[in-house]
Amino acid sequence: MSGARLSFKCENLQKAGAFKARGATNAVFGLDGEQASRGVATHSSGNHGLALSRAAACRGVRATVVMPHGASRAKTRAVATYGGEIVTCDATMAARERTLAEVVDRTGADIVHPYNDARVIAGQGTCALELHEDAGPFDAVVAPIGGGGLISGTALTLAALAPQTRIYAAEPANADDACRSLQGGRLVTADAPDTIADGLRASLGDLTWAVVREHVTDVLLATEEEIIDAMRLVWERMKILIEPSSAVAVAAMLGHPELFRGQRVGIIITGGNVDLDDLPWAA
Repeated sequence: MSGARLSFKCENLQKAGAFKARGATNAVFGLDGEQASRGVATHSSGNHGLALSRAAACRGVRATVVMPHGASRAKTRAVATYGGEIVTCDATMAARERTLAEVVDRTGADIVHPYNDARVIAGQGTCALELHEDAGPFDAVVAPIGGGGLISGTALTLAALAPQTRIYAAEPANADDACRSLQGGRLVTADAPDTIADGLRASLGDLTWAVVREHVTDVLLATEEEIIDAMRLVWERMKILIEPSSAVAVAAMLGHPELFRGQRVGIIITGGNVDLDDLPWAA
């Protein structure tokens, strides 16, 4: 279908169901004893929050997760199952950051930002490291972009190991702030964009924008319909369960065959935390 030779890095099979386990674990286990005793906190629409809750539980420390109203029920349940304390807020980035600041004032917890954190970016970079070691080198690698932690880790890793590999970020057209940032040469943010890819609603931070600006070849967009179609295609053809945010990378690759035809392409499937009672094609 793509005309390319594809290799998929299936982070939907990762602990906690997404690549976010990497950055969260790296951050939590890098804390010294005094820092760890105060616990960790973050804001998250789901995957980072549940990954941080799991990492904290593995180390025996407290985790508090600020989650927006309307967050995925499957992800909310997972945060609670891993022992994270959930604090809800309005579904805007400003509300998330304000509520997180209140939590930190109350608890003294160490903030583990979902993406704009060097420890998290470094942890996410191990995903591309494994992909390169197992199946590389590639002509191109495609990964979803929201806040940019994964794409930053991917770009930095491959800049060191395979600088000839082109890095493409895949983004929902309904949340295209990264695309507009790269095209305009300045950081553009969006507050609470409306997309089925709930894990990609965040905007780039200053750390991740600096990496994207320097190392990402282009940002490729996918419509909501293309995202749903790609998600269903992967379920049907590959027989693996992925969430909409993961499908964005597949949709963007299929939507731009001229960029990848005849090439070796790595695609990072970021997660599989899906609410099975709310599938996008079941309405």
